Amino acid sequence: MRPWCALVLCMALLCMAASTGAAPVAGVVVQLSGPLLAKRAGGAIRILALKSEVENGDTLVTEKNTYAMVKFIDNSEITLRPASTFTIENFSFDTGRQEGDQARFNLVKGGLRSITGLLGRRSKEKFELKTPAATIGIRGTTFIAEYVAVPSGAAPPAPPPSGGADTRPTGLYVQVLDGMIVVANGSGRADVTAGQFGHVPAPTRPPVLVPGDPGMRFSPPPAFDAGTGAASAGAAAPSTIVDCEVR
Repeated sequence: MRPWCALVLCMALLCMAASTGAAPVAGVVVQLSGPLLAKRAGGAIRILALKSEVENGDTLVTEKNTYAMVKFIDNSEITLRPASTFTIENFSFDTGRQEGDQARFNLVKGGLRSITGLLGRRSKEKFELKTPAATIGIRGTTFIAEYVAVPSGAAPPAPPPSGGADTRPTGLYVQVLDGMIVVANGSGRADVTAGQFGHVPAPTRPPVLVPGDPGMRFSPPPAFDAGTGAASAGAAAPSTIVDCEVR
């Protein structure tokens, strides 16, 4: 067998092994304004496009100018802002099995907007969004969460796309557009309702309400708010991703 044939066969076998061990599909990318990567738990990295599937265990990473909207299989939506890292730890939804509902996410850095779907309406207690400063639970809602991180070493944070460096104090910022969220950590909790803003300075500090907009930086392109126009999330669209890379 020629060397290049052996290499092709090896890569094909790797791809087949990866596909047989694929995690459950959690949702589909329905809006995208720039590069979006997905890191698998096993280390593989995929470049996502419109209609790409996302799976349990994926860590999604948006570039500095990228907004990305994912519609999950319960019709909920998560829209990531630029320079964000977000992990789908466990998303499980079956229309006929409410006892299996689970939505656990981790916002490592950056920000997002969350719009509740069927899971959040029937199993509110099963939704959990972890951040470095606090955990967010929902009561059927639309909310925005942004985490301003402490710069590592001497490197300053990347300028946000709205212009200028983010000079806000570090911590988690939240804004509720509809419904209510519960923000909690080991130091306390706060209920934040529609029209309110909250801030958690650190995991050792309790969440507090703030009197006005603390400078939320969530401004997706207009198309993101004009309806996704995507097919039902219950039937995932064909994938256009690069699934297998040798690294």
